[in-house]
Amino acid sequence: MIPQTFIHDLLNRADIVDTIDRHVSLKKAGANYVACCPFHNEKTPSFTVSQSKQFYHCFGCGAHGSAIHFLMEYSGLSFVEAVRDLAVSVGMQVPIQPAGTPSNSVVRNDFEYLANDHYTDDPAISSQDLLNVIQIATRFYREQLKNSEKAIAYLKKRGLSGELAARFAIGYAPAGWQNLQTVFSDYKSEKTRNLLVQAGLVIVGDENKQYDRFRNRIMFPILNQKGQIIGFGGRVLDDEEPKYLNSPETILFEKGRELYNLFSARRAIREVNCALVVEGYMDVISLTQHGIDYTVASLGTSITSFHLQKLLRQTDQIIFCFDGDKAGRKAAWRALENSLTLLSDGKLLSFLFLPEGTDPDSYIKQNGRKSFEQLLKQSIPLSEFLFKELCSKIDIQTSEGRAKLINDAKPLLQQVTAAALSLMLLKRLAELSNIDQPELEEKLQIKPSSKKHVTRKAAPKQLATPYRRLIMMLLHNPNYINRLNRNWFSEEKENSKEITALKALIELFDKNPHLINSELPTSTIFAYLHDSSHRTLFENIESETLKWDDAIDLEAEFLGTLEKLQQAQREKRITELYSKPLSMLTNDEKRELQQLAMR
Repeated sequence: MIPQTFIHDLLNRADIVDTIDRHVSLKKAGANYVACCPFHNEKTPSFTVSQSKQFYHCFGCGAHGSAIHFLMEYSGLSFVEAVRDLAVSVGMQVPIQPAGTPSNSVVRNDFEYLANDHYTDDPAISSQDLLNVIQIATRFYREQLKNSEKAIAYLKKRGLSGELAARFAIGYAPAGWQNLQTVFSDYKSEKTRNLLVQAGLVIVGDENKQYDRFRNRIMFPILNQKGQIIGFGGRVLDDEEPKYLNSPETILFEKGRELYNLFSARRAIREVNCALVVEGYMDVISLTQHGIDYTVASLGTSITSFHLQKLLRQTDQIIFCFDGDKAGRKAAWRALENSLTLLSDGKLLSFLFLPEGTDPDSYIKQNGRKSFEQLLKQSIPLSEFLFKELCSKIDIQTSEGRAKLINDAKPLLQQVTAAALSLMLLKRLAELSNIDQPELEEKLQIKPSSKKHVTRKAAPKQLATPYRRLIMMLLHNPNYINRLNRNWFSEEKENSKEITALKALIELFDKNPHLINSELPTSTIFAYLHDSSHRTLFENIESETLKWDDAIDLEAEFLGTLEKLQQAQREKRITELYSKPLSMLTNDEKRELQQLAMR
């Protein structure tokens, strides 16, 4: 876990303008900086970055956050990865929070990344130590490739040029049990053995004997989203099994979270707004060689929700390309199942099945890029693939078959939260099952949202109620909380969103007084609001401060807001007293009413 205090220090030291400008070219515009939003297509800049307030906001799509949030959304990093990346840029070392620390002092995140992130058998071994070891092994494998006629002949047979092999840092692990001993002179020492084991390069067997994990294999380095080599995929040159061998799970490498070539393909994915997902290393390399460079591959595992989250941060469209055999369709179905909860209207997922006996590598070599791209245009939308697969196993011409279709579709459709897509799926299921949609909705216990779905847009301009103005003031300067009459809010029975959010914000400051007495950017306060149900409202209100000019008198604004709030409280109390019959008023209430009326 990462201490909350470290996040404060990090956001104080890092400049959001510098952080974003490394990825998106910003231009000065008055007190702020602007650019065309990197998260949606636009011609007129609506992406605004405030250096004084240390947050960004897009008035076009609503994207909003701190420097950490930007790295998560733009680079597809997890929370911990984004913190580490930002820390490195400002020369800070990320500390580790000891287990058992009270939760209110620890930053949590919703990507479930922390579970294995800091685990290591030997606390003296750091992630950087493992990265260094893997880098040494990479250089060794690449040198060995140059000296192996057999490995070179294999790559040439597969159509790889020396330039392409260098681009993907491909190497060769020679046959033999302890070849890494040539580059690690203390190969058998306890310290180096532990390093090599935890890096996934060495196996310790019976009688404490150690040997290289990869032998007589073409080596494909696997990069994380920062471009660091964290593991390998090894392909045999003969008929040995397994054909492909990946690095084991380590503190650097988890197959269910990494995608081959994502680091190199990110720019191309954004440019074409599409990611092509294939199954093998050679598929990626061959497609890239033919100019289809927005391609990634899973690492010998099914497509997971983590894979999909990373890709959906980069693009609105994903095409899964699988072999047309039974195994390919099974892999496609698993990808579909894992995507249902992540779908949103505006995101397109589709499936392409190649002719049986071919894969992307062989197909593009035989037919070329143009033919392959024509196939991509024929990919099957997720909705069509879903019902096609469900119907393939039953006879929908019978009542029993249609009943089974409804039964099989129910758990799948219940996972879809995208309003428009959910409605379309229900309509299609109603057509196939020959049941009226209202009856079907009742049967499935699915009621599509009646709200009109709108792709993320800036919220309409709100009338600045006193409560909204107070939230704005407190986010900008928490010290104002010391001048508020808490009774106004503790006795407030109205449950409007703004009043409820204001109470939550006051409660946050009461529990964390250090946020009041230090001059922190609002991005630090938002670290505490990460899981708040009012976060979107806070973000919309905070974005309104971007339109303040330097001439604004905040003290006058605050006093004016207090006066309006007092007036509202006064009018509310007068209404309450007038609602009672005069004979029912106590003497104190009569005096109170007289005093209120005279103000």
